[in-house]
Amino acid sequence: MSNETVAEREKLTRDQRKARDAERRQDAVRAMREHELAQEAIYDNMKRLRAERLAREAQAKK
Repeated sequence: MSNETVAEREKLTRDQRKARDAERRQDAVRAMREHELAQEAIYDNMKRLRAERLAREAQAKK
């Protein structure tokens, strides 16, 4: 093992930093989209279950 510090090993060039930052932005956009899709699925399922429950309750009142 050499005497390099972590900071010395991880020094990035300007282009490497730009590429890393661009990749991180893409990852963040992808993660947000996945989260939004998951939230939409949850909301759609809640709407479906609510409609089913209301239909059962209406049927029970008859």
